[in-house]
Amino acid sequence: MTPDEQKKNALQGYIDAYNRNDLDAVLALYSDDASVEDPYGTPAKRGKAEIRAFYTEAMASGAKLQLDAPIRASHGDAAAITFTAALETGQGIVRVHVTDIMTFNDHGLINSMRAYFGPSDIEMPKG
Repeated sequence: MTPDEQKKNALQGYIDAYNRNDLDAVLALYSDDASVEDPYGTPAKRGKAEIRAFYTEAMASGAKLQLDAPIRASHGDAAAITFTAALETGQGIVRVHVTDIMTFNDHGLINSMRAYFGPSDIEMPKG
């Protein structure tokens, strides 16, 4: 398997594990000293304990992730996923359109994740 294929497989595994609410499988994709900025520009969550707390809360929301484009990998240490996070609320479904860019360490683990989206990328329920 090429390095690009490894990164793509890791990110498909990320989507699949998230949608199964498999916190341990998501965390296993990250290095011990990884960081998560979600959304980009907010204070980074650093290390497995902070990342666990972040994903525990995110998964509790019930959001499901649907890829909007093929997973992209660079020849360097990065790969990206573009997806929609759909969250059922009492007023309907909220959709957040996101691109996550992850960097990987030499062992194929995610070293950093940055989620790119803003207010204009959030679709509120019609009604």
